[in-house]
Amino acid sequence: MAKVGYIFMAKHCDTLKEDKEWMLNFGCVQVVEESECHETLRPQWKQLTASLERGDEIVVSKFSNALRGSRELSAFIELCRIKVVRIISIHDGIDTKNELFPNTKVSDVMEMFGSLPEEVAALRKASAHVIHLQTNIKSSTQKTKSISRQEREETIVEMYNNGYSLDDIFKVSGFSSRSSVFRILNKYGVQLNRGKFSGPRTKKSSQEEKEDNK
Repeated sequence: MAKVGYIFMAKHCDTLKEDKEWMLNFGCVQVVEESECHETLRPQWKQLTASLERGDEIVVSKFSNALRGSRELSAFIELCRIKVVRIISIHDGIDTKNELFPNTKVSDVMEMFGSLPEEVAALRKASAHVIHLQTNIKSSTQKTKSISRQEREETIVEMYNNGYSLDDIFKVSGFSSRSSVFRILNKYGVQLNRGKFSGPRTKKSSQEEKEDNK
């Protein structure tokens, strides 16, 4: 049996440091920290849950910090039930072994379930906003401008690979044409898989050439 913690490192959450200390003091042998840029795919979370064994204990800051919706929460609870894994959610005040948080009531648990979709949506919006701010600060020098263009391209690719919608990517891209977003994806060899968009895109126009050099 082993205790392990998980934290999604959302920049707007101001209790993550204290949560990690709580987990370590509780006896977690490791605290997995998921990067904010992996908000959609959560590779560390998937690896962690797949590695759980019978009798393990998993600690999260909050269910809305670790999971992306009610469906994932249901699947997670079922997995832990089958493997007899103890679940502890610090800020939800939930311990499936009924040892911690004695003041938590059934109404508190129901409130957590009801508010989960809203909290998850707020977290995703905040993560997208951070990316937007990071990619839209313009520099007055050509050298910094060149670096910003490269970072913008890398951000577009990273967001696409992490499952963000085309609308979200377009909003933070700084482009006025969607074709420019597709050009970047093609440049980095990204396989298009959003709805009707797949395969290579056509050659960009001269207007898009000017736009990409902004």
